[in-house]
Amino acid sequence: MFEQLTQLVQQFGQEAVVNNNAIPNENNEAVMEEAGNSIFSSLQKMASDGGVEKLAGLLQGNNAQNPSNPAVQQITEQLTGSLGEKFGLNSTAAAGVANSMIPKILGGLVNKTNDPNDSFQLTDLIGAISGGGAQTSGIMDTISKYGTQFGLDQNADGKLDLNDAIAVSKSSGGISGFLGKLFGK
Repeated sequence: MFEQLTQLVQQFGQEAVVNNNAIPNENNEAVMEEAGNSIFSSLQKMASDGGVEKLAGLLQGNNAQNPSNPAVQQITEQLTGSLGEKFGLNSTAAAGVANSMIPKILGGLVNKTNDPNDSFQLTDLIGAISGGGAQTSGIMDTISKYGTQFGLDQNADGKLDLNDAIAVSKSSGGISGFLGKLFGK
């Protein structure tokens, strides 16, 4: 997961960091690395502190790109503070960098998990954030819970599972249509 995150940070960091006069050129790479670390650690903290519903909500639809989403705000605030503390950026410059990068990077990460042509899957993201095991299962259960609220429970058994995916794969939308509905595409 960290490789995909690093690629997205590099992609969206060009304008926010490299082309930003408030950030000395010798700090460009370190600032982008801090952005990636901040996102990853914020997502991990969210998962470990019981913010499973907040995390699940972030991974649905376009929530990851919405600056007013509580999870996006939390990650943006962490990066803003970190950039000020570690690189001496004033609060306006640090907030500008964080506000410019975080929604784009998170949106890109969610889009990668939704892309059937990309090998990076939602379970990879959840596993990396949660460290695997029971925590991954809990987050996936929460996502499943939200999915049933959006009418994705194809066999009306109260959960999203392989049976729903099979039912959908037999329909016109196929599995990509099912996942698209789950994530608001």
